[in-house]
Amino acid sequence: MKWNIELRYEVFDHFDQLDSNDQIILQHAANACHLAYAPYSKFKVGAAILTENQRIIIGSNQENASYPCGICAERTALHQYHIVASKEKILTLAVTTERTLKETAFPCGFCRQVMTETERNNGTPIRLIVGQIHGKSYVFESCSQLLPFSFHPDLLLATN
Repeated sequence: MKWNIELRYEVFDHFDQLDSNDQIILQHAANACHLAYAPYSKFKVGAAILTENQRIIIGSNQENASYPCGICAERTALHQYHIVASKEKILTLAVTTERTLKETAFPCGFCRQVMTETERNNGTPIRLIVGQIHGKSYVFESCSQLLPFSFHPDLLLATN
C-alpha cells in the first residue's frame, strides 16, 4: 500500500507581496533577532506569535557554550506564550533570520515537534510564516504540515 502526503504552501519572493498582517508579524520576528544571544554561531533567529487577542509574543535564539543548553527562537516564543497567554488561541507564528540567506532557513526538528504539539493543544491550525524581510517567504496554513508524523501525547496513553 502506498500513501502520499501533500504539502501545501504559498511562496512570496518579496516581503511587500505578503498580506499586510503577515508583514507586521514577520517584522516583529525580524526585530526579535536583535535580542538573540548567538556569540558562537553568529546566526540570529527571531520568532513572533500573534494571538486571537492581537497580542504579539516574541522569542529569539539563546545559545550557550554547551550547545545542547541553548534554545531556538521558535521554542523561546512558544514557551513564553504558555506563560503569558495560554488561554488565547495562536493565529500565526512567524520565523526569520537576521541575515538574508540564499535559501530560507526552516525550523529544526525540535521546534517542529513543539510547534505541532502546541497546534494540537490550540485546537485550530496555526499559520506559519517562515521568511525573510529581504528574501523569500513561505506561508503554511498549519504548523503540522512540516511534521506530519509527529509524536503526540495520545501515544503516551497507548497500551499494548
